[in-house]
Amino acid sequence: MLKVGLTGGIGAGKSEVSRLLVEHGAVLIDADRIAREVVAPGTAGLAAVVDAFGEGVLAEDGSLDRPKLGSIVFADAEKLAVLNSIVHPLVGARSHELEEAAAEDSVVVHDVPLLAENGLAPLYDLVIVVDASTETQLDRLVRLRGMTEEDARARMGAQATRDKRLEIADVVIDNDVPLEVLQRRVRDVWAELVRRARGASE
Repeated sequence: MLKVGLTGGIGAGKSEVSRLLVEHGAVLIDADRIAREVVAPGTAGLAAVVDAFGEGVLAEDGSLDRPKLGSIVFADAEKLAVLNSIVHPLVGARSHELEEAAAEDSVVVHDVPLLAENGLAPLYDLVIVVDASTETQLDRLVRLRGMTEEDARARMGAQATRDKRLEIADVVIDNDVPLEVLQRRVRDVWAELVRRARGASE
């Protein structure tokens, strides 16, 4: 098994790369998706979040009101640390379960937005960083996601710098390119990942 960490700045195109890798046969473990699952209604994770932050973080249907919780924690580093102390261990445990269920010769891709920020590179055999220029990121966030330029810059500024991400990269996929070029680049990277996975399982 080859454990791959996949990351990239917001708007760099990491989701497209993860989708292409899955098409080639990767087992995808999506940290964001798992983070939503572990605080779904009825889970111990949601109960712990409510214990920490009060019932005001619940929507009318009993689910987590993410925008409300976000407005609380992103303005207060201590509260963010409390939330992370609840969610991160649950995400880690679930990720480990999914990894254990994968076949021995699998390429397991962990899609982790904050891989650089949280110092997680040592957990993986190889780290792929999807890279794009600041101008490209900004354009995608404003044009494709409907953010204001101010919001987009704030979200980008809250993440690790481009240089910090590139420092931890074993493989860089430059995504300042048309989709068909990206598809070729991902195909080439996939061939290398399969080669390494076979070597690791022999």
